[in-house]
Formats: sequence, structure tokens, C-alpha cells
Amino acid sequence: MGVAVRVIPCLDVHGGRVVKGINFLDLRDAGDPVELARTYDAEGADELTFLDISASHEERATTMEMVSRCAEEVFIPLTVGGGVSSTADVDRLLRAGADKVAVNTAAIRRPELVAEIADRFGNQVLVLSVDARRAPEEAATDSGWEVTTHGGRQSAGLDAIAWAKQACDLGAGEILLNAMDADGTTDGFDLDLIAAVRHEVTVPVIASGGAGAVDHFPPAVDAGADAVLAATVFHFGTLRIGEVKDGLRAAGHPVR
Repeated sequence: MGVAVRVIPCLDVHGGRVVKGINFLDLRDAGDPVELARTYDAEGADELTFLDISASHEERATTMEMVSRCAEEVFIPLTVGGGVSSTADVDRLLRAGADKVAVNTAAIRRPELVAEIADRFGNQVLVLSVDARRAPEEAATDSGWEVTTHGGRQSAGLDAIAWAKQACDLGAGEILLNAMDADGTTDGFDLDLIAAVRHEVTVPVIASGGAGAVDHFPPAVDAGADAVLAATVFHFGTLRIGEVKDGLRAAGHPVR
């Protein structure tokens, strides 16, 4: 038996509420984060990921309070991201009850941040969130994938696969791999992207973006994902955590 595949619901939080859109647009309200966290914990989620998608300063305080409330209510690991740009931000989130912290844009701007966080808190705390999409021809990268920022709206001018590898070399303990082309489409994970990153990094890879049916999850693991993350299908009741685990188990993948 290999290491158990983790099933992780993702809560995109905006103004203290969970929201979900397609390709990060047309946001719909999906409920109260603490209530959803409690439900997912009871249903057998292995971890929870919170992404504060607005991440302005007012939101930041809301997020801290929400993380504290969730940490009191649930006993599975919480990863929190959104606007994390310094070791002080990481310290605050860990004190509020987060187990891991996801870093995205700030690490692109200043890659040394990855090393600073890993050196101070250990690389098990640091999740590098990579929003990747197929690069347009005019901005081709060696791998064919590029890193985006601003919810997939702007190119960061970086090769996504090379960036994932560089961040792991600097100390990232996990890669949260968001396939921006697939986000919210429910058409399935981007298997080529998962395989390309898996080929270059040794840390766990969390596949995100595109889950729509139980049979979408096992191929993501076959492609190299150590964990599978989804939002829309869980929040709106299309799929339950248990169904996804049953599907993974039936496909021969160990789950908790």
C-alpha cells in the first residue's frame, strides 16, 4: 500500500463567505465557512484549504477570525492562503490555528520568501500555490505551461514547471497545482499538467481545478497527484467526500 491519497475540499472565501465561480468569475455564494468546514470534517475530508480570494486588509482580519473559529471546530489540518507575503503573515496564521500556509503571488515577486518561510517554520508548513495554464503561442515557455496571477487573468512570465521545481529547491513542502484552464469547468483535471510537474518535483502535488465527477479523481492520482482538491462539486452537493474516496479505493488507490 502506498501513502493514502488525501481528499481536500477548498473554500474560496470572500467577505467572510465561501464563494465559487468558473475560471474565477461569476462568483456564487456557497455558504458559511465554519459550517462547511464542520460538514466536511464530519464527512471524512483529510484536510481543508481556505483561500482568501479578496485578501484586502479588512478581509485579512475576517480570515484570521474564521481560521480561529474553524480550528476550534475541526480537527483536520487547515491550509490557509491569500495575501501571504511575509514570515509575519505566516506566523499570524499559524497562531490563529492554521497548520499550513499557501503562498502564491508574493513568492513569484520575491522567491527568497519561500526559503525564509521554510527556514523559520519548516518546509512542512509551506504550500506553494501555482496557478498554471497552457501558454499562448506568443508567450511560449519551454514546458508549454505558464504561471498566472490575479486569478488566472495575468501572465507572470514564468514557466510553470520550472517555477514549481525552483520553489521546491528553495524549500516548498508541497505544490498546490491549480489548472486555470480547467478551474470550475467540472470537465476533469488537467492530467498532462499534473504529470509534467510530478516529473520535476519530489514533494507532494495537490491537483486542483476541473473536478466534476467521481471518475475524474483516480486519473489525477495515476498522473502523479498525491492529493486531490475540489470546491464546486462539494459545496453544491454534486459529490460527497465519501463517494470520491470510494471511487479512489475502487481504482486501487489507498485512502484514509
